[in-house]
Amino acid sequence: MDRDWNLPVRYPDPAIEILDSRFSRLVIGSSTLERLWTGGRWNEGPVWFGDRRCLIWSDIPNNRMMQWSEDNGEVTIYRQDSHYANGNTRDRQGRLITCEHDSRRVTRTEHDGTITVLIDQFEGKLLNAPNDVVVHPDGSIWFTDPGYGIHGFYEGHLAKLELPTRVYRLEPETGDCAVVDEELEKPNGLAFSPDYSRLYVSDTGASHVKDHPKQISVFEVTGKTLSRKQVFCDMGASMSDGFRVDTTGNVWTSSGWGGEEHDGVFIFSPEGDKIGVIHLPEVVSNLAFGGLKRNRLFITASQSIYSLYVETQGLSYF
Repeated sequence: MDRDWNLPVRYPDPAIEILDSRFSRLVIGSSTLERLWTGGRWNEGPVWFGDRRCLIWSDIPNNRMMQWSEDNGEVTIYRQDSHYANGNTRDRQGRLITCEHDSRRVTRTEHDGTITVLIDQFEGKLLNAPNDVVVHPDGSIWFTDPGYGIHGFYEGHLAKLELPTRVYRLEPETGDCAVVDEELEKPNGLAFSPDYSRLYVSDTGASHVKDHPKQISVFEVTGKTLSRKQVFCDMGASMSDGFRVDTTGNVWTSSGWGGEEHDGVFIFSPEGDKIGVIHLPEVVSNLAFGGLKRNRLFITASQSIYSLYVETQGLSYF
Protein backbone atom coordinates (compact mmCIF):
# COMPACT_ATOMS: atom_id res chain seq x y z
CA MET A 1 0.00 0.00 0.00
CA ASP A 2 1.55 3.25 -1.19
CA ARG A 3 0.43 6.27 0.83
CA ASP A 4 1.82 9.65 1.89
CA TRP A 5 0.96 9.67 5.59
CA ASN A 6 1.22 13.46 5.72
CA LEU A 7 -1.66 13.98 3.29
CA PRO A 8 -5.44 13.61 3.86
CA VAL A 9 -7.14 10.44 2.68
CA ARG A 10 -10.29 10.49 0.57
CA TYR A 11 -13.24 8.70 2.18
CA PRO A 12 -13.84 5.79 2.24
CA ASP A 13 -10.29 4.70 3.02
CA PRO A 14 -9.09 2.35 0.24
CA ALA A 15 -6.98 0.51 2.82
CA ILE A 16 -10.18 -1.01 4.20
CA GLU A 17 -11.50 -3.90 2.11
CA ILE A 18 -15.00 -5.24 2.72
CA LEU A 19 -15.34 -8.91 1.76
CA ASP A 20 -18.71 -9.54 3.41
CA SER A 21 -21.64 -7.36 4.47
CA ARG A 22 -21.03 -8.43 8.05
CA PHE A 23 -17.84 -6.37 7.99
CA SER A 24 -19.50 -3.32 6.42
CA ARG A 25 -21.42 -2.85 9.67
CA LEU A 26 -18.11 -2.55 11.52
CA VAL A 27 -16.60 0.06 9.17
CA ILE A 28 -16.96 3.81 9.66
CA GLY A 29 -16.94 5.58 6.31
CA SER A 30 -15.27 8.71 7.65
CA SER A 31 -12.59 6.87 9.63
CA THR A 32 -9.15 6.34 8.11
CA LEU A 33 -6.09 4.38 9.03
CA GLU A 34 -3.62 6.62 10.89
CA ARG A 35 0.09 6.15 11.44
CA LEU A 36 0.72 7.34 14.98
CA TRP A 37 4.45 6.71 15.22
CA THR A 38 7.36 5.01 13.53
CA GLY A 39 10.81 4.24 14.86
CA GLY A 40 10.75 0.72 16.30
CA ARG A 41 12.44 -2.45 15.09
CA TRP A 42 9.73 -5.02 15.86
CA ASN A 43 6.75 -3.64 17.75
CA GLU A 44 4.58 -6.12 19.66
CA GLY A 45 2.26 -6.67 22.62
CA PRO A 46 0.04 -3.53 22.64
CA VAL A 47 -2.12 -2.95 25.73
CA TRP A 48 -4.49 -0.07 26.42
CA PHE A 49 -4.56 1.82 29.74
CA GLY A 50 -7.85 3.70 29.79
CA ASP A 51 -7.22 5.19 33.22
CA ARG A 52 -4.04 6.79 31.86
CA ARG A 53 -5.29 7.26 28.29
CA CYS A 54 -2.22 5.65 26.81
CA LEU A 55 -1.08 2.68 24.77
CA ILE A 56 1.91 0.66 25.97
CA TRP A 57 3.72 -1.80 23.73
CA SER A 58 7.01 -3.69 23.38
CA ASP A 59 9.80 -2.82 20.93
CA ILE A 60 11.49 -6.18 21.35
CA PRO A 61 14.89 -5.88 19.58
CA ASN A 62 15.45 -2.45 21.16
CA ASN A 63 14.85 -4.04 24.58
CA ARG A 64 12.31 -1.42 25.60
CA MET A 65 8.63 -0.76 26.14
CA MET A 66 7.07 2.36 24.68
CA GLN A 67 4.10 4.56 25.58
CA TRP A 68 1.84 6.69 23.35
CA SER A 69 -0.32 9.36 24.99
CA GLU A 70 -3.81 9.95 23.62
CA ASP A 71 -3.80 13.43 25.19
CA ASN A 72 -0.93 14.86 23.15
CA GLY A 73 0.28 12.12 20.81
CA GLU A 74 3.67 12.04 22.50
CA VAL A 75 5.67 8.80 22.47
CA THR A 76 8.03 8.13 25.37
CA ILE A 77 9.98 5.19 26.74
CA TYR A 78 7.91 3.39 29.36
CA ARG A 79 10.61 0.90 30.37
CA GLN A 80 14.18 0.56 29.16
CA ASP A 81 15.81 -2.83 29.66
CA SER A 82 12.49 -4.62 29.45
CA HIS A 83 14.15 -8.05 29.33
CA TYR A 84 13.09 -8.09 25.67
CA ALA A 85 9.41 -8.01 26.65
CA ASN A 86 6.86 -9.29 24.16
CA GLY A 87 3.15 -9.76 24.99
CA ASN A 88 1.29 -7.60 27.50
CA THR A 89 -2.16 -7.46 29.08
CA ARG A 90 -3.83 -6.25 32.28
CA ASP A 91 -5.22 -8.37 35.10
CA ARG A 92 -8.57 -7.86 36.81
CA GLN A 93 -7.01 -5.25 39.14
CA GLY A 94 -5.56 -3.26 36.25
CA ARG A 95 -1.97 -4.37 36.77
CA LEU A 96 0.33 -4.90 33.79
CA ILE A 97 1.15 -8.53 32.98
CA THR A 98 4.18 -9.00 30.71
CA CYS A 99 5.88 -11.89 28.91
CA GLU A 100 9.66 -11.45 28.89
CA HIS A 101 11.86 -13.22 26.35
CA ASP A 102 15.34 -12.70 27.78
CA SER A 103 14.49 -13.53 31.40
CA ARG A 104 12.13 -16.32 30.26
CA ARG A 105 9.41 -15.30 32.68
CA VAL A 106 5.97 -13.75 33.17
CA THR A 107 5.87 -10.70 35.41
CA ARG A 108 3.33 -8.37 37.02
CA THR A 109 3.94 -4.65 37.43
CA GLU A 110 2.30 -3.58 40.67
CA HIS A 111 0.49 -0.27 41.07
CA ASP A 112 3.54 1.19 42.83
CA GLY A 113 5.80 0.21 39.90
CA THR A 114 7.54 -2.74 41.52
CA ILE A 115 7.78 -5.93 39.48
CA THR A 116 6.67 -9.33 40.73
CA VAL A 117 7.88 -12.49 39.02
CA LEU A 118 4.85 -14.73 38.55
CA ILE A 119 6.59 -17.68 36.91
CA ASP A 120 9.94 -18.46 35.30
CA GLN A 121 10.12 -22.25 35.67
CA PHE A 122 7.86 -25.25 35.28
CA GLU A 123 8.62 -28.52 37.05
CA GLY A 124 12.17 -27.38 37.72
CA LYS A 125 12.98 -26.35 34.14
CA LEU A 126 13.24 -22.86 32.70
CA LEU A 127 10.38 -21.65 30.55
CA ASN A 128 11.34 -21.21 26.90
CA ALA A 129 10.41 -17.57 26.24
CA PRO A 130 6.82 -16.60 27.14
CA ASN A 131 5.19 -14.85 24.20
CA ASP A 132 1.59 -13.69 24.67
CA VAL A 133 -0.81 -13.58 27.60
CA VAL A 134 -4.48 -13.15 28.54
CA VAL A 135 -6.34 -13.11 31.86
CA HIS A 136 -9.56 -14.98 32.71
CA PRO A 137 -12.23 -13.40 34.96
CA ASP A 138 -11.31 -15.92 37.67
CA GLY A 139 -7.87 -14.27 37.83
CA SER A 140 -5.97 -17.06 36.13
CA ILE A 141 -3.30 -16.12 33.59
CA TRP A 142 -3.06 -18.05 30.33
CA PHE A 143 0.12 -17.70 28.27
CA THR A 144 1.96 -19.23 25.33
CA ASP A 145 5.59 -20.35 25.37
CA PRO A 146 6.82 -21.04 21.81
CA GLY A 147 10.43 -20.11 22.52
CA TYR A 148 11.10 -17.44 19.87
CA GLY A 149 13.09 -15.33 22.34
CA ILE A 150 15.86 -17.93 22.65
CA HIS A 151 16.18 -18.79 18.95
CA GLY A 152 18.85 -16.08 18.60
CA PHE A 153 20.22 -12.84 20.02
CA TYR A 154 17.92 -10.36 18.27
CA GLU A 155 14.88 -10.77 20.54
CA GLY A 156 16.59 -12.26 23.59
CA HIS A 157 19.51 -14.67 23.73
CA LEU A 158 20.45 -17.98 22.18
CA ALA A 159 19.64 -20.99 24.35
CA LYS A 160 18.17 -24.46 24.15
CA LEU A 161 14.52 -25.11 24.86
CA GLU A 162 14.18 -27.06 28.08
CA LEU A 163 10.44 -27.64 27.72
CA PRO A 164 8.03 -28.47 24.90
CA THR A 165 6.23 -25.56 23.25
CA ARG A 166 3.02 -25.16 25.23
CA VAL A 167 0.07 -23.14 26.45
CA TYR A 168 -0.11 -22.76 30.24
CA ARG A 169 -2.67 -21.72 32.84
CA LEU A 170 -1.24 -20.01 35.94
CA GLU A 171 -2.96 -19.16 39.20
CA PRO A 172 -0.88 -16.18 40.32
CA GLU A 173 -1.98 -16.18 43.95
CA THR A 174 -0.89 -19.77 44.57
CA GLY A 175 1.72 -20.23 41.86
CA ASP A 176 -0.04 -23.36 40.61
CA CYS A 177 0.58 -23.82 36.89
CA ALA A 178 -0.68 -26.45 34.47
CA VAL A 179 -0.21 -27.33 30.82
CA VAL A 180 -3.45 -26.82 28.88
CA ASP A 181 -2.07 -27.63 25.42
CA GLU A 182 1.16 -28.96 23.95
CA GLU A 183 -0.04 -30.09 20.53
CA LEU A 184 0.41 -26.79 18.70
CA GLU A 185 3.80 -26.48 17.00
CA LYS A 186 4.35 -22.81 17.88
CA PRO A 187 1.49 -21.47 20.04
CA ASN A 188 1.62 -17.70 19.74
CA GLY A 189 -1.26 -15.20 20.09
CA LEU A 190 -4.30 -16.08 22.17
CA ALA A 191 -7.63 -14.54 23.19
CA PHE A 192 -10.88 -15.56 24.84
CA SER A 193 -14.34 -15.37 23.28
CA PRO A 194 -16.69 -12.74 24.79
CA ASP A 195 -18.28 -15.27 27.17
CA TYR A 196 -14.92 -16.94 27.96
CA SER A 197 -16.27 -20.31 26.85
CA ARG A 198 -13.67 -20.58 24.08
CA LEU A 199 -9.96 -19.85 23.76
CA TYR A 200 -8.41 -19.01 20.39
CA VAL A 201 -4.70 -19.73 19.88
CA SER A 202 -2.63 -19.07 16.77
CA ASP A 203 0.02 -21.49 15.56
CA THR A 204 2.85 -19.81 13.67
CA GLY A 205 4.27 -23.13 12.59
CA ALA A 206 7.85 -24.30 12.38
CA SER A 207 10.61 -23.37 9.97
CA HIS A 208 11.71 -27.00 9.59
CA VAL A 209 8.24 -28.21 8.56
CA LYS A 210 7.54 -27.42 4.91
CA ASP A 211 4.08 -25.97 4.25
CA HIS A 212 3.14 -26.17 7.93
CA PRO A 213 -0.40 -24.71 8.08
CA LYS A 214 -0.68 -21.26 9.63
CA GLN A 215 -3.92 -21.48 11.56
CA ILE A 216 -5.89 -20.18 14.49
CA SER A 217 -7.29 -23.01 16.58
CA VAL A 218 -10.23 -22.74 18.96
CA PHE A 219 -10.67 -24.76 22.14
CA GLU A 220 -13.59 -25.14 24.51
CA VAL A 221 -12.73 -23.88 27.98
CA THR A 222 -13.82 -26.53 30.46
CA GLY A 223 -13.08 -25.24 33.94
CA LYS A 224 -9.30 -25.11 34.17
CA THR A 225 -8.67 -27.15 31.03
CA LEU A 226 -9.11 -27.01 27.26
CA SER A 227 -10.94 -29.53 25.12
CA ARG A 228 -12.42 -30.15 21.65
CA LYS A 229 -9.71 -28.41 19.63
CA GLN A 230 -10.83 -27.33 16.16
CA VAL A 231 -9.40 -25.23 13.33
CA PHE A 232 -11.07 -21.82 13.53
CA CYS A 233 -9.49 -20.39 10.38
CA ASP A 234 -6.56 -20.93 8.04
CA MET A 235 -4.40 -17.93 7.20
CA GLY A 236 -3.23 -19.40 3.91
CA ALA A 237 0.12 -17.96 2.83
CA SER A 238 0.10 -15.53 5.74
CA MET A 239 0.26 -16.12 9.48
CA SER A 240 -1.52 -14.85 12.57
CA ASP A 241 0.87 -13.58 15.22
CA GLY A 242 -1.45 -11.81 17.67
CA PHE A 243 -5.13 -10.94 17.71
CA ARG A 244 -8.10 -9.66 19.72
CA VAL A 245 -11.82 -10.42 19.85
CA ASP A 246 -14.56 -7.78 19.85
CA THR A 247 -17.73 -7.85 21.93
CA THR A 248 -19.72 -9.65 19.23
CA GLY A 249 -17.12 -12.38 18.76
CA ASN A 250 -15.32 -11.24 15.61
CA VAL A 251 -11.60 -12.07 15.57
CA TRP A 252 -9.28 -9.26 14.44
CA THR A 253 -5.90 -10.79 13.69
CA SER A 254 -2.53 -9.60 12.50
CA SER A 255 -1.37 -10.86 9.12
CA GLY A 256 2.09 -10.99 7.63
CA TRP A 257 5.05 -12.93 6.29
CA GLY A 258 3.07 -14.08 3.25
CA GLY A 259 4.06 -11.31 0.88
CA GLU A 260 3.18 -7.64 0.56
CA GLU A 261 -0.42 -8.31 -0.44
CA HIS A 262 -1.04 -10.09 2.89
CA ASP A 263 0.32 -7.39 5.21
CA GLY A 264 -2.41 -6.01 7.46
CA VAL A 265 -5.30 -7.10 9.66
CA PHE A 266 -7.72 -9.90 8.73
CA ILE A 267 -11.18 -9.93 10.29
CA PHE A 268 -13.02 -13.22 10.81
CA SER A 269 -16.64 -13.69 11.88
CA PRO A 270 -17.42 -15.86 14.95
CA GLU A 271 -18.04 -18.68 12.46
CA GLY A 272 -14.52 -18.38 11.04
CA ASP A 273 -15.44 -16.63 7.78
CA LYS A 274 -13.00 -14.01 6.51
CA ILE A 275 -15.14 -10.86 6.19
CA GLY A 276 -12.67 -7.99 5.85
CA VAL A 277 -9.10 -6.79 5.50
CA ILE A 278 -7.25 -3.69 6.65
CA HIS A 279 -4.23 -3.32 4.36
CA LEU A 280 -0.98 -1.93 5.79
CA PRO A 281 2.45 -1.25 4.28
CA GLU A 282 4.23 -3.35 6.93
CA VAL A 283 4.05 -6.82 8.43
CA VAL A 284 1.62 -6.64 11.36
CA SER A 285 2.39 -8.31 14.68
CA ASN A 286 -0.49 -7.64 17.05
CA LEU A 287 -3.31 -5.30 17.98
CA ALA A 288 -5.50 -4.02 20.81
CA PHE A 289 -8.75 -2.14 21.25
CA GLY A 290 -8.68 1.09 23.23
CA GLY A 291 -9.69 4.71 23.34
CA LEU A 292 -12.42 6.27 25.45
CA LYS A 293 -15.11 3.93 24.08
CA ARG A 294 -12.88 0.92 23.30
CA ASN A 295 -13.73 1.42 19.61
CA ARG A 296 -10.25 2.44 18.46
CA LEU A 297 -8.15 -0.34 17.01
CA PHE A 298 -4.42 0.03 17.73
CA ILE A 299 -2.08 -1.96 15.51
CA THR A 300 1.57 -2.79 16.13
CA ALA A 301 3.43 -3.31 12.86
CA SER A 302 7.08 -3.92 12.06
CA GLN A 303 8.39 -0.42 12.74
CA SER A 304 5.22 1.61 13.32
CA ILE A 305 2.02 2.04 15.32
CA TYR A 306 -1.32 2.57 13.54
CA SER A 307 -4.91 3.16 14.64
CA LEU A 308 -8.40 3.00 13.15
CA TYR A 309 -11.78 3.86 14.64
CA VAL A 310 -14.29 1.03 14.07
CA GLU A 311 -17.99 0.46 14.78
CA THR A 312 -17.48 -2.17 17.46
CA GLN A 313 -15.79 -2.45 20.83
CA GLY A 314 -13.05 -4.61 22.21
CA LEU A 315 -13.55 -6.70 25.31
CA SER A 316 -13.00 -4.89 28.59
CA TYR A 317 -10.12 -6.04 30.78
CA PHE A 318 -12.14 -5.65 33.97
